[in-house]
Formats: sequence, C-alpha cells, structure tokens
Amino acid sequence: MSSPLFVDKSDCSMHTIFPGVTVSTAAGNEMMLSYVELEPNAEVELHSHPHEQVGMVIKGSARFIVGEKEQVLTPGRMYVIPGNVEHRVIALEDGCEALDIFHPIREEYL
Repeated sequence: MSSPLFVDKSDCSMHTIFPGVTVSTAAGNEMMLSYVELEPNAEVELHSHPHEQVGMVIKGSARFIVGEKEQVLTPGRMYVIPGNVEHRVIALEDGCEALDIFHPIREEYL
C-alpha cells in the first residue's frame, strides 16, 4: 500500500459512521489516523473491533464508555481502547472532535 507523506483533510477518505459522526482518515502501511467529528449529542453506538485504538479529544467533550469504565473527556484527555473491547461515545452539548489512531488499519475506512 502506498500512501502520501503529507495529507490535507480534504484529501482524506471521509465516512459518516453514525448519524452526526464523521471520520476523515489517512493511513500508512500499518496504522491509521482518523479525525473524528461528533455533532452535539451524537453517539458512536456500542461496538467493538479487533483493532487497537488510542486517541485524544482535541475540542469539545464526550462521555466515553469503554468496557465497564465511563468518563467524560475534554481537550487533552487521552484514551486507550484494546481490541475486541466494547465501547461507546456520546458527545455532550458542545460536540466533540478527536483524533484516533488504529492498528492495524481499518480497511473499511480507506
């Protein structure tokens, strides 16, 4: 897989993954960066995937539920979601923007 060295958001693959939740992605050979935008009160429904996921909230706030743990995250707060662990995210009234890193690449987001 060949990937550009410098990527503008407008060049990224963009997907609406849930109502009010969009992701724009850039991928290397073995990992992927996803810029996630959640409208106010939008929800990433409960799901799991085999990919490891780490990320950071960069704007707004959201309630993260990972396995049995729950916490409201604000800008600068980071999260680690192991593969195959159920998780859910609910944006609060100010919406939320976050960066996610996935390993391996989520092919469905290319």
